[in-house]
Formats: sequence, structure tokens, C-alpha cells
Amino acid sequence: MHQLDLKQLQHLEEYGYLVVENAIEPENILDPIMTEYESVLDSLATKLKSDGKIDSLHSMLSFGDRVTKIYHESNSIHNQYFDFSLPQKGITKDTPFWAGPAVFDALTNPNLLDIVESVIGPEIYSNPVQHVRVKVPENKAPRDSGGNVIYGATPWHQDLGVVTEEADGTDLLTVWFPLMDTDVENGCLQVIPGSHRDKVLTHCPGAQGIQIPESLLDPDKARAIPMKRGSVLLLHRKTIHSALPNRSNRIRWSFDLRYQPIGQPTGRETFPGFIARSALDSSKELHDPVAWFQMWKTARDSLARDDDPSYNRWDANHALCA
Repeated sequence: MHQLDLKQLQHLEEYGYLVVENAIEPENILDPIMTEYESVLDSLATKLKSDGKIDSLHSMLSFGDRVTKIYHESNSIHNQYFDFSLPQKGITKDTPFWAGPAVFDALTNPNLLDIVESVIGPEIYSNPVQHVRVKVPENKAPRDSGGNVIYGATPWHQDLGVVTEEADGTDLLTVWFPLMDTDVENGCLQVIPGSHRDKVLTHCPGAQGIQIPESLLDPDKARAIPMKRGSVLLLHRKTIHSALPNRSNRIRWSFDLRYQPIGQPTGRETFPGFIARSALDSSKELHDPVAWFQMWKTARDSLARDDDPSYNRWDANHALCA
């Protein structure tokens, strides 16, 4: 069992975050994910070359160098090809996503669920607001017409701020982990310790996603969280956090997962979650990665036929967003 001890739980309660070292086994969990994504990158490169967006498949490069080269050469971000969630708008029957078995194994890893259980209890639901993030070095990143990095540093936000109000009472736990070492240079996360004791703050829509106006927070209180491969970062649902820009020559590659007690609102009900663990009725647990993929495919097909749902509670015309 990988349950947290009292000291760790007290740290999470007091500061709103906790790093758990050696929480998942890189060889059994992270390496298969990286291998799986190499095939996804193969498919992306083949399509882009066929469409004339790149001149070469760059197949001799490592994953990090290859994805950087492909993003730079095509001057586009293609993260949706790797993501195991869907975008919030503009979904079509061809919108790409990746819900492969190695990713599913990570979401349902017993060691990870042990840690989650020690925080929210044994009835665990995998919340569908989850992402893989591949951030290439900013000096090689695609830029918009104004010269701004298209997919750069993640702005200050709370994870409750990216779901609808119905989930404000949900005991949501974020589990973030890198697939390779992260540090200040390549864009690790930073948190404002103790900020989870405040309310859900106003968020403003922006080019890099919704963000808390800096007038509502004190960035000088932020603490950067470098992490080794195999470690996980737990975040309270109201902890204010962001990601630093990637100033290195390496990619920053991470998983952003969320869990909650079974039966509570997810804040994004049109996306499929699942029961990852249940002490009351283990027969309801999902153990089939193919079924998980099909759930996302069904959601994509349904959303492609309908108008875009609203996932954002925030008003860009709010006085704080001016």
C-alpha cells in the first residue's frame, strides 16, 4: 500500500500541495506511455508530411527533439493528437485524441490510487478533466502573428476555476506528474502555498487559457516545484498554481489527472469519467482500456453532432479582466 502518512496529509492540508517521491514506477508506468506516444507521433508526422506541412518524418530523432522539430517546422501545436481528453469547442467526428492502454494503466495504477484513497477515501472516480501536456522549448515553439508563443507558460489558476459551478462542492484532487525530470529551466509548476484556504477567485479568459488577474494574488509568494521522474504532485482544488516558461532545450512532458469521490459532480458532465476504485462494489470498477477509449469516442461523436456546451463560468467583460 502507498497510503500517505499523517505528516504528508498534514502538509497537504496546511499548504494545499504535496510532492510524493517515488510514487509510481517509471519502468512499468512511464516507459510504456512514452513508447505508446512514439507511435502517435509517427502517425502525426506521416499526416503532416502527406499534407505538405513538414518536409521530413524526422524519424531518427528522439521523441523530444522530434516533436520539437515537427512543431517548429509546421508552426503549429498538435497537442490534441496526444491528449486523452477532448477540446471544449469545435469538436468534429475527426477530432484526434489518444486514449491508449498505457495511459489507462497510469490512470488506474494501484500505487497512485492508494495515494488518492488516503486523501478522498476508497470510492474513487476518475474525473474527465485530464490532460497530457507536451511543451516544447520556447525558443523553438510556434508563434502567432504577434510573435507570442502559442502554447507556453500556463497562467495562474485554480483547478476549480476550469470546471462549472456545480462542482464547487466536489472533493476534487489533482494528481500531476512529469514523464521526465522537470525543473525551473524547462517549466516546472509553481504554487502559492496556503492559497487553497481562499475562495474560488475570478478567472479571465486569455490567449493561454483562463487565468487569475495578478491584482488578486501575490506571485512573490510562489514556490517552484522541481520534480524527479516517478514523483507526483497533489494539489487541492483551490490551490493557486501555474507553470513556468520552458527556457531549456528540452521538452516538458506531463500528465494532469483528477480524482474525486464517486457520485459528486465532475464539472464537465458531457465528458466521460469512470469508477477507478470502489471498496463498496468492485464490480463497478473499469479495468478495460478498450472500453475507456470507446467512451471517449462515443462522447466525441455525440458532441460533434451538437452545439458546443458551455464549460466556462467566467465573463471576459468582468471589470477585473479589462
